[in-house]
This record gives sequence, C-alpha cells and structure tokens, in this order.
Amino acid sequence: MLTDQKLQSLKDIIRESSKDELIWMSGYLAGVSEKNGAATPPVQTGIELPAEKLVISVLYGTETGNAKKIATKLSSVLKNNQHKVTLKGLDQFNVDNLKKGGLVFIIMSTHGDGDPPAAAKKFYDHLKEKQHDYSNLQYAVLALGDSSYPLFCKAGEDVDALLLQHGASQILPLEKSDLDIYAVSDAWISNVVSNLPTAANALLPKQQPKQAVKNGKHFYKGIIKTHINLNDIGSSKETWHIEINTDESIYYLPGDALGIIPSNDDEVVLEIIRLLGTAKQRKVEYKDEILSIFDLFKTRLNILHLPLRIVEKYAKLIQSELPSVRLDLKNLLALYPFNKDVSLDDFIAILEPITPRLYSISSSPYAHGNNDIHITVGRNKFIVNEKTKFGFCSSHLTGLNIGDEITFYINSNERFHLPETDKDIIMIGPGTGIAPFRSFIAHRDDEGASGRSWLFFGDQQFATDFLYQSELLAWFDTGSLTRINTAFSRDQQEKIYVQHRMQQQARELFQWIENGAYVFVCGNRDTMSKDVEATLIEIISAEGRLDKREAETYLSGLEEEGRYVKDVY
Repeated sequence: MLTDQKLQSLKDIIRESSKDELIWMSGYLAGVSEKNGAATPPVQTGIELPAEKLVISVLYGTETGNAKKIATKLSSVLKNNQHKVTLKGLDQFNVDNLKKGGLVFIIMSTHGDGDPPAAAKKFYDHLKEKQHDYSNLQYAVLALGDSSYPLFCKAGEDVDALLLQHGASQILPLEKSDLDIYAVSDAWISNVVSNLPTAANALLPKQQPKQAVKNGKHFYKGIIKTHINLNDIGSSKETWHIEINTDESIYYLPGDALGIIPSNDDEVVLEIIRLLGTAKQRKVEYKDEILSIFDLFKTRLNILHLPLRIVEKYAKLIQSELPSVRLDLKNLLALYPFNKDVSLDDFIAILEPITPRLYSISSSPYAHGNNDIHITVGRNKFIVNEKTKFGFCSSHLTGLNIGDEITFYINSNERFHLPETDKDIIMIGPGTGIAPFRSFIAHRDDEGASGRSWLFFGDQQFATDFLYQSELLAWFDTGSLTRINTAFSRDQQEKIYVQHRMQQQARELFQWIENGAYVFVCGNRDTMSKDVEATLIEIISAEGRLDKREAETYLSGLEEEGRYVKDVY
C-alpha cells in the first residue's frame, strides 16, 4: 500500500491530468508491473514537434496482443502532443483509405510460417493483389517476431516492401523486434515522435533515426524436478506433467507459454556429417558464432521434415532436378548426394534454424513460486508412409529424467491473460488444452478471486485420461472451480466431446456470457476449436434469438472486447 504522502501525490497528478495522459500512464504502469519494476522508462515526449498538428493513423496486426499494446502506447503519446490519431486493428481498417495518403504507422506481428495474423490477412492480401498508387502516403512499420523462426518478422517485412512498391514513402526504415519488445518499441516510438514530418515537408525526416536497441530472448536454465505420465495404464496416450526448477526467478503470467529449442539426435547428426564428407570438429561461423559442425547441426539447424523451399534451394545448389517432396536432411543427402564442388558454407546458408516449440504453462507464479514452472506435454504420435513417428520436441521432453538440465524462455501471450478477479471465466480445454486452465484456477485460488469459473474438459476415457483429476475435484470442492463438465469420448458407443456438453448447458452458458463472462479456448486448432466456435454460435443464436449472421457478429464483438480468446495449435 502507498503511504499517505504518496497517495496524496498520486491523487494530485490524477486530478491535474487529461484523459489521454491518464490512459498513457496506465499503460506505462502496466508495463512496469509486468516487468517487476524493471520496465524500460517511458518514452520522452518533450521533443520539439512541428507546428502543424498532423492527422495520423496507427494500425496494428496482432496475434497475442503485443502489437495492439505498442500501437495503443504510440497513439497515446501522439495524442498527448495534440495530434489527431485514429487507432485501429487492421481488420477494422478500410484499406481504400490508403489511397487518400496521409501518415500511417503500422505495428505488425508474424506467426506461423511467416504469415500475418489472421485479423491482418485481408489488409495483407489487398497490398499483394495488384498495383496501387500510394504516392501521397508516408509510413513506418514496426515488425514483431521471434528470431528463432526462419522467417523472422516476415509479415512486417512484406508490408514494408509492398508499401514502398506502391509508391509510399518511409518516415523511418523498417524496425524489427524480437520477443523482448519493451526496449525496441520504446526506442521506435521515440524515433517516430522525433521524425514526424511537417505538413509542408512531409517526405523529409527531421533527423536521423536513433540507433536501434539490440533485442532478443531471455533464456533460463533449469533442472527437471518432476516428470510424471498423467495417463494411467491402458491409455493410448502419453501426457507428461513436467516441473522445472531454476535458481533465477522466472517472470511469467498465467496464459503465457514456455519456449523450448530442442536438440537433434547425435546419431543422425553424425550421419549427416559423414554424408557431407567433413569432420565433426570442423569450425564454421554461423550468425556471429564460431561452432563445430557437430554443434551446429545438433543445436542450431533444422534437419527434420525440411520445407519444400529448402529442397528447391538444394536442387539449385547441386544443379539437379529433385521431386517436390519434404524430406529429412539425412534422407535428402543420402538420395541426392552433396556435390563436393559446392561450398559447405553455401550449403549451410540455405538451411534454417530449429524452430522453437511452445507449451502452455500449467503453473502459477502465485501458487507455485517464481522458481518453479510446470508444463503439460502430450507426446505427439503420427503415421508417415505407414510408419509410426513421434514428435521431435515432445519426444525430447517426455524422454527427460529428473535432474536433467533444460534451457527455455517465456513467450508472453498478452491476449490470453486472466481478467480482473471479480470477472467470471469459462474455460474450454480438452486434452493438453487443460494446461493454461490449471494455471488459471491455481492462480485465482491463491489470490481468492471472487469471480466464478467454469471448466469444460474432455479426453478419451475417464479411467485413464482424466488429467489432473484430483486437483480439479479439490478445487471444485473448495469453490475455487465453480462448475466442471467433462466429456470422455470413448466411454460410450456414441462419441461425446466438450461441444456436446456445452450444448447441454446452453441456457446457463449463455447467461454467463450475457452477464460478462470471459470465454477461453485452448487446444487443437483444426478440429476442436472450430467445433467449439460453431457450437458457441449455435448457442448464441438459439438462446439470444438471433439469426446465424447476428450470432457470428455477437461472437466477433466478444472477441474484439477480449472476452472470447483462443490459444490453439
């Protein structure tokens, strides 16, 4: 709590501040809180600005909420300097307005295989589909991404290049930010403010951009403390509860994910080195590091299920025709031998880094402390050419032993965080989708939240696949979990899934939503999440007496408010 003197000072500041200043301060204080007091200082706005007040659009394409957060902060800073600012998500922006010109700042995230966020796809496709005349448009792009992925910040790069192609003029060069967004975004906002054009001389920046801030991930090192298969004997699944202990305090929030960059198998790496005809001790330079060939292929480069673009690059490198088939690197080299006339450095240059795997965190820093973090990992099993194969990273994690060392980082999921403690939450998470909801319930239990909570959980069999059963029932008994509905699909002849349980509870489910409940969905993207969304639309239509289109609009409104949020994979 604040002392009386500090409280009075705070009241004085609030009383003397404008609405926009209060919005800006709330965003800054949120940033300080999230970084445990170590946040980057606020952007300095005491810079001489052009006399003319500009009309500015601040646009964002976001997947986890980070781009929206930065856009909101930039908008507040510009408004504080009396500029007229329009803040919009790219899904809400009329792309035809770009032809009118003006000043636009775009914050764009990248996800998947270099793709734009789903909400930004219409804007992105519009830029790509034909030639436009944007000669009266000035802009700057901040691209957000994860440098562990081969197509780092690709969506932002594409938007920047396309705007230039269509005749627009840069206010600032493209800026890229890795996962630690605070220092880079604050420096970029400062550069934006410093380089605002005057109405009379809109194409010339006032001063050279400041040097970009170096950014990257913060990696933690931990030890495996607990390693348990949650599925009982007779289950067709393996779902492992893994607890990691660290000496360093971990900063994360319920809803965030833990990132792992797995290592390749030693035997496979040695076979690749043999096929390349080189020695495992040979030193090479890779991204400003000097590594042995063995360490390079073991810890840095993806050698499994190569994308077609890599196969095509290899075909050009060895000047041979190859079929358009995805192969492991070992098989590619065995079937189409490496040409000794080709430089090894050129070969390494076409390969891509190991992409990180993200796992929803199933612990709470409140309930479990800042030196322990839990994940719930299902061992991925699939069939390729009639052969059973297992997931690369999930097999690595499920094969660990207590005491083994592990390196990881935190991937913040801004949109998938808990609301205020008095808000009701509905959690829909079959299978490993339970992970973030174990974190949610534990967190709310520890802080004594007054908001109600309702969980829909499903899996194959009650006897073998009721993950975290004893914990969930204990929370239900104490009231920390208000309601729980389960669906075990293989326990009866007709398969029953979570969406069927939702339909059975349609009236009360809709009442919860009408009364302000937040709906969270976690799990499989291609099947479960689509079925759940279709069921939600049916429930809203029936209980709200709306037609399908009106129900879809209702659900879209919840999503825009942040009350319908998905973390699907």
